[in-house]
Formats: sequence, C-alpha cells, structure tokens
Amino acid sequence: MKLARSAGATAVLAVALASFAPVAMAARSAAPVAPPVVKIKMANLGVVVATKKKLGLYTWNEEKDFKVHCTGDRAVKWPPVLLMKGQKVKAMMAGIKGEFGTIKRPNGTIQLTWNRQPVYTYQHDTANVVLCDNVDGWFAVRAA
Repeated sequence: MKLARSAGATAVLAVALASFAPVAMAARSAAPVAPPVVKIKMANLGVVVATKKKLGLYTWNEEKDFKVHCTGDRAVKWPPVLLMKGQKVKAMMAGIKGEFGTIKRPNGTIQLTWNRQPVYTYQHDTANVVLCDNVDGWFAVRAA
C-alpha cells in the first residue's frame, strides 16, 4: 500500500527532522569543538573575547568560587553563554590567553566558562560595544 504525501506534509516532516539534527549531531560528536567566541578590538579595553555575534563576554567576581550564582532576574540582565547539552569545547583557542570549559547551571543547562568562571553577556550591550567592564564586580574577558 502506497501512502500519498502532500507537499505541505513533506515540508512539515522536513522541518521537524531538521529541528532534531543539531541535537543528534551534538550527541554523536565526541571531539571537543572550538569555543563559540571571537576576539574584538575595543579602543578603550584592548582585545576582548566576545560571542560570534560580537557581544562582549563577562565574568563576575561573585563566582570566583567557580560556581554559578547569577540566576533568576540577574541572569536576565546578564544572560549566560549557553551550549548544547553534551557539547564539549576545546580548552585553548589561538590568540586567547586562558582556558575554556563548561559548567552545569542549577536549571541543568550547560554554560561556557573561562578560567573556570562562568561567562555572560550584558543585555544592554550591542555588537562591538562593551558597557560594563569593572562595574559592580563584572569584568570583560580580555584576550591577552
């Protein structure tokens, strides 16, 4: 018995399968991948580490114990840099001094770390603009 497929049903199936592809790929990938970061040059800060969308990365002095304390409303203002579950990152990246890794957040998500401290962006930063270096214990991650 042959089932008839409409173009709409085929499109829905393709979208549904595509949404599972990244999870399946991450689950199969045992080798660590490069951290999802780039370097950007700031006139006032030098070279800082940023997301691929060029949002500066920050660490918070309250997490020098290498545990996640930025949760709830604070994590809305300071969004954590999250990875896919099971994703491993290479510890070293050319041109960036320091070591990358991951930490599990209280809600079970996986967050990027730099020198064992969780890293965040700031909700009011825009691409290539770092507003909160040395503000309330938050510091931009420097490349060197």
